[in-house]
Amino acid sequence: MNESDLQRLVEFAQLVTSAQDAMNDDIVNRLASTMSEGMNMLDRLTRNQGLLHLLREMDRPENQCFLICLSNAFTEASRELATTPPTGGGIGGLLKLISDPGTQEGLRLLALVASRMSNGLRDLHRRGVGSCT
Repeated sequence: MNESDLQRLVEFAQLVTSAQDAMNDDIVNRLASTMSEGMNMLDRLTRNQGLLHLLREMDRPENQCFLICLSNAFTEASRELATTPPTGGGIGGLLKLISDPGTQEGLRLLALVASRMSNGLRDLHRRGVGSCT
């Protein structure tokens, strides 16, 4: 052990001592309460099979890419919406919007997700809510 290691240990001990001195009853109570609430929440989250399944699905690379694309789309759409004038409305504006290939692809994506979710919910209720897999 050299002198710089010893100096770091002394500084660390001073930091711990300062932290102990700064801790009053209110801070200790708040920390204990926060830790308790955090542990309760973690317990509830780890018992939620639906959430655990979702987290496992989110680990898949294609779903991570999907989330990145989705968050980028929100950012870009927000910026575009903020910098363009509001639409005039009416049937003409609606026809122009639905004739855009990007709009059609977006609606197709939503329709695919809705269809699969609908089928999954039907199966779930046929088998019984307790049989989620």
